Amino acid sequence: MGDVLAQVEARLRTTLGEPDARAAVTFLGTDRMEVLRFVDGDIVRYATLGMSAQPMADPTAVLADPVKGPRAELVLSVRSGLADTDKVLRPLAVLAASPQVEGVIVAPGASLDLGEPLWPGAPFSSVLVAESGGLVEDLELDDPMDPVRFLPLLPMTPNEAAWKRVKGAQELQERWLSHGTDLRDPLRTSVPLD
Repeated sequence: MGDVLAQVEARLRTTLGEPDARAAVTFLGTDRMEVLRFVDGDIVRYATLGMSAQPMADPTAVLADPVKGPRAELVLSVRSGLADTDKVLRPLAVLAASPQVEGVIVAPGASLDLGEPLWPGAPFSSVLVAESGGLVEDLELDDPMDPVRFLPLLPMTPNEAAWKRVKGAQELQERWLSHGTDLRDPLRTSVPLD
């Protein structure tokens, strides 16, 4: 477990630079989750560290495989200085712990809902999980372990989350793209959904 997390942190540092802050959260019955903060000009990125220590298990499986299964970490990118986004550390740790706590497999196209704003005053209480491989390249591990995927999180307004449930993740992403939505704007409003 420690070796996997050391490799994950090394990949994050190689790709995003040195973190300028880190926070750790431990939930009852789960492993410790850390969130690292990286600043790149006017963009701040928050990356989880700890979610990939164990593979995510199918909630219907009788026994969880301790080696095989999907592994992931979460990455959130926002513009700095516009909102108090550093308060997102605990909510991100909650999302990273969800495979252990709720037995869910976090995969691209999924919605993760916190039921509260991502940070104080945020117009978002849920995120869309995007495809890995863009910002941070997947990390191959020794066989038979699955690679660690670094999954970007795209904040969704409540209206967007409801629309996504009906139309699907692809439709929402196309809507964002066609309207030139800045998904890193922590104060953005919902994309037109008519």
